[in-house]
Amino acid sequence: MRGVRKAFGAVRALAGVDLAVCAGEVHGLIGENGAGKSTLMKVLSGAHRPDAGEIALGGRPYAPAGPAAARAAGVAMIYQELALAPHLSVEENIFLGRERSRFGFRRRRRDAVRGVLASLGHSELDPDAPVSSLGIGLRQVVEIARALTARPSVVIMDEPTSSLSAEDAEALFAVVRRLRERDLAVIYISHFLEEVTRICDVYTVLRDGRAVASGRVAETDTAALAEKMVGRTLDEMYPRTPHTPGAPALTVRALRGARLPAGVGFSVRRGEILGIAGLVGAGRSETVRAVFGLERAAGGELEGPGGRSVPAAAQTPRRALAMRLDLLSENRKTEGLAGGLSISANVTLSALRRHTRAGFIRPGRERRAAQRQCRALGIRCRDVSDPAVSLSGGNQQKVALARLLHHGADVLLLDEPTRGIDVGSKAEIYRLIRQLAAGGKAIVVVSSYLPELLGICDTLAVMHRGRMSAVRPVAAWSEQRVMLFAASGRDAADTRIRTGG
Repeated sequence: MRGVRKAFGAVRALAGVDLAVCAGEVHGLIGENGAGKSTLMKVLSGAHRPDAGEIALGGRPYAPAGPAAARAAGVAMIYQELALAPHLSVEENIFLGRERSRFGFRRRRRDAVRGVLASLGHSELDPDAPVSSLGIGLRQVVEIARALTARPSVVIMDEPTSSLSAEDAEALFAVVRRLRERDLAVIYISHFLEEVTRICDVYTVLRDGRAVASGRVAETDTAALAEKMVGRTLDEMYPRTPHTPGAPALTVRALRGARLPAGVGFSVRRGEILGIAGLVGAGRSETVRAVFGLERAAGGELEGPGGRSVPAAAQTPRRALAMRLDLLSENRKTEGLAGGLSISANVTLSALRRHTRAGFIRPGRERRAAQRQCRALGIRCRDVSDPAVSLSGGNQQKVALARLLHHGADVLLLDEPTRGIDVGSKAEIYRLIRQLAAGGKAIVVVSSYLPELLGICDTLAVMHRGRMSAVRPVAAWSEQRVMLFAASGRDAADTRIRTGG
């Protein structure tokens, strides 16, 4: 790719980017949110037409008319935001748009499906299972399988592990290595720099729509890559803002549900950041969703700020908001945002009454409130009237977080708050979380990224198959101790299963 340019109105997404990727190479493409990574790959995969520049594939001029033409030429794109049909089966999704028929009847291709799923370490996945029955991690596996069955020569992976468990990620890394051994070119986009240094051979850094650095991964480290991404040094990734925990703001007693059979209990105080770790499917998200009322609990009690109690089975999102609880969902596409509405509407949805008079919305007041939150979080957008779906994935995540800040709840339940966020923005989000705790907010953080939990939290609990360990100061945990309990339910100091509550 030489001199590739692309603008959307007055917004310049790509300002003459050069990128060269070789066969048998895993090429890491990194940069902050809005740097142009996804736009560049959408040009390569045929989703966008470049305004200027040249592209060659296999030494021949390449100008796909659309995604179908790009796939036919051997370019497969795996997007961060899943594009699956939930009502169809695994097999139907994998071959969607590439069905084969005989005498008008669709031919089954189970052997091909089982083969690609086995290569991803998921031979147990039923080709006939509806995608709607799968968790987000397995849906990502189906998305990757669909790309690989097209036998591409170039595979683009945009944040492929953002929804995968550690085990699934390891299986994916093994697949990437096999693709490299088969002389395929793999372009790997990730905000996890540890992944880039582990799996990639070469890297290119984009900043403000330009390629600003490139080189061999073996000749650099994560700190240097982070500095190249943001254009400045990151002296402290996990900033320490002094804060002192106070009175309990949320107490959960014997919370039970379909994935919480033993009952979960914990308490978080004002000015405290409580982390919840565990493997995918351990019940972390189910816990905070039940506390907020998005999933119906079978039993238990919730006591919110001010001592107000409610049976967990009677909790609803409306009641949770009234109790001054708020939730950041791990799935911003279907729950965290109303993608077709404007940025300003998304920011103010939880507290829209503040911007109304006699039942009518006051657009100027709503707009100013959204602009303040966008400035505070560094959200890159042309205007707050733009639809939220027009933003990059990381900026969409910031909009979802801006809604919580605008609402002003006392207890914030943050489920994967930095998923899809670049390293510079992560540091800003961590600083914001610490500042909110210093201001007296009680914060619960669910995350699959252990360095994040150990770096920003005051206390930590770990979940294993619906059971929660005792809540301990974060200094009492190590990554090894966390993983031992997460994988086996055993504590390094006590082999019995411990449960909170």
